[in-house]
Amino acid sequence: MAKIDAFFQLMHDQGASDLHLISGQQPVLRIRGDLERVKYNELENDELKSMLYEITAEHKIKIFEETGDVDFAYEIPGLARYRANFFQQKYGIAAVFREIPSKVVTCKELGLPPVLEKLASLPRGLVLVTGPTGSGKSTTLAAIIDEANRTRKDHIITIEDPIEFVHQSEQCVINHREVGLHTKTFSAALRGALREDPDIILVGEMRDLETISLAIEAASTGHLVFGTLHTQSAAKTIDRVIEVFPAEEQMQIRSTLADGIRAIISQTLFKRVDQKGRCAAMEILIANSAVRNLIRESKTFQIPSMIQTGKKYGMQLLDDAIMDLYNKGWISADDAYTKANEKAKFRHLLKSPPTDFTEV
Repeated sequence: MAKIDAFFQLMHDQGASDLHLISGQQPVLRIRGDLERVKYNELENDELKSMLYEITAEHKIKIFEETGDVDFAYEIPGLARYRANFFQQKYGIAAVFREIPSKVVTCKELGLPPVLEKLASLPRGLVLVTGPTGSGKSTTLAAIIDEANRTRKDHIITIEDPIEFVHQSEQCVINHREVGLHTKTFSAALRGALREDPDIILVGEMRDLETISLAIEAASTGHLVFGTLHTQSAAKTIDRVIEVFPAEEQMQIRSTLADGIRAIISQTLFKRVDQKGRCAAMEILIANSAVRNLIRESKTFQIPSMIQTGKKYGMQLLDDAIMDLYNKGWISADDAYTKANEKAKFRHLLKSPPTDFTEV
């Protein structure tokens, strides 16, 4: 048993999502969104480096010492997997670990809207799950992939950096590929995937022009592609994808994207006030013919009103989802106001509404 495993056990017992180990500081846990210090000695650089290197493969140590940061996954059988990032900072080495549960939680167990479960049965197209870092994108995608794994008879390829949720092949055959270990880049893995007879491709992060371009191409050639972006609404996601391309290619990409897009889920996490835990508010865009026309005609600013009128298709605005969570008594008014897109809708819920200097 590695020395650091005791921190992972503590993290698991406390229900923490992240563990921060930093030279010159006490260990820190993120519990229900807030950072809390652990009653432990301040970590010395050499002590922490020894502890971290004990669980790190030699080639990853080499990368870290050459570049100053590295990503990889670490697993404690029977407990959980951890997404690890090491980095150098002013006072020495530091590391952040995100816990990834060993068991994949299903769509029903997560309480996801029913339309998300249906996305697992799509024959082809592009589905994007977006939101800030730590908003639960990977958990949502894992639940959808799990649904496909249990109900389809297809080939699923996941491309991640590092591998997070590990699915056991059930009805489907699943291959997990890790960038840096099994392939050089996301784009190289995607290009290879098109020759590997996939039905479903999961791209852990659509970071650059080539990866986004290949994902759109795969979706338009008969594959079901899932991907993530760090955007905060459906309309901004469309704009972000298109703006990655050179100006002279954007009209063509609008048309290709309009044909290929099937759904965009933009989510953010909230701390629950009625019980321990967190919950997600989601904006859901389902790409019907009217939405496709807006994308082709560069009228993405009209997408929110299209979502508002598309509730029968399972669409919902983020602010409506936040208000629903507030009305259930799950989240606080302050949290709802802070994370809403249109804050004016939530000001009346606050006892003393703040003055937001960025909106003056």
